[in-house]
Amino acid sequence: MKLSQFKYNLPPELIASHPSENRDESKLMVLNRKKQTIEHRTFKDILDYFNDGDVFVLNNTKVFPARLYGEKEKTGAKIEVFLLRELNSETRLWDVLVDPARKIRIGNKLYFGEDESLVAEVIDNTTSRGRTLRFLFDGSYDEFKQTIYSLGKTPLPKIHKRESNLVDQERYQTIYAKHEGAVAAPTAGLHFSRELMKRLELIGVSFAEVTLHAGLGNFRNIEVEDLTKHKMDSEEMNILEKNCNIINLAKENKKNVCAVGTTTMKALESSVSIAGFVKPYEGWTNKFIFPPYECTVANSMISNFHLPQSSMMMMVSAFAGFDFLKKAYKEAVDKKYKFFTYGDAMLIL
Repeated sequence: MKLSQFKYNLPPELIASHPSENRDESKLMVLNRKKQTIEHRTFKDILDYFNDGDVFVLNNTKVFPARLYGEKEKTGAKIEVFLLRELNSETRLWDVLVDPARKIRIGNKLYFGEDESLVAEVIDNTTSRGRTLRFLFDGSYDEFKQTIYSLGKTPLPKIHKRESNLVDQERYQTIYAKHEGAVAAPTAGLHFSRELMKRLELIGVSFAEVTLHAGLGNFRNIEVEDLTKHKMDSEEMNILEKNCNIINLAKENKKNVCAVGTTTMKALESSVSIAGFVKPYEGWTNKFIFPPYECTVANSMISNFHLPQSSMMMMVSAFAGFDFLKKAYKEAVDKKYKFFTYGDAMLIL
């Protein structure tokens, strides 16, 4: 498949920059692959599509406040530092992106906070925008993390053209987030409220969890027309044996296994056996799923509506079927569904 096949016209006003009032009341488009039908519902109506013994697989990664604003020593130039991942907790070493990158050299010191309570030194240039920073901090690791939390901002994608706020601290996070490490929220999971999850449990639905720390690579532009030449960034992931057992039991009993979001689908497909069962996994994945690809673990999926030519749209297209998804996206635009981070949802059966 070619990159240009995933173009579609998305009016900017359909990109949702703020969350809906209630998590589970966004719109839900239901795609039935077998019948090739499209229904229009509300997210909490997913209860109508699942039964006793079915399993929802959730990505329990937790977004950390990855965006820091600081100043360069001597010049006082304003610098944005985006924390990508911690390389070494003892030496406070981090992989970061800096903006504007051209102003930052090895050896520069950066100061954060009004009282300059946090200082970092640039020790390596890894890419044109990427750097390795060492934070110079005398306190304990817990104190260091508290400082990062107090100074850092929720890493809302730049396309929203606004600063994150207190609402985003809560809403750019799933209610089941546990393991810190993501710089992007697994957005399909943002629609689940505690009440809805309780109601799903009451009808006999189980939940299995995977951890995949979503990275910035999800938002990186794909710059090759031939998709086989695109390389995804690696993301850290973990699936415990107890969660594999919940998923595999549902598969053995011919029950519905629903992957909540593209990151969950990526994790499942990165740890699947030839027979289609999930194996425990701890490590990294750079799996890129695009048509034609057959997903073998989940037989249903929840997703948001993704941006044109994005890797997430391509993965959903592989699951739903390319032509069917294009038709659904056209209908979503026509019916003014909201797209991207805080947008509406799609259930693919």
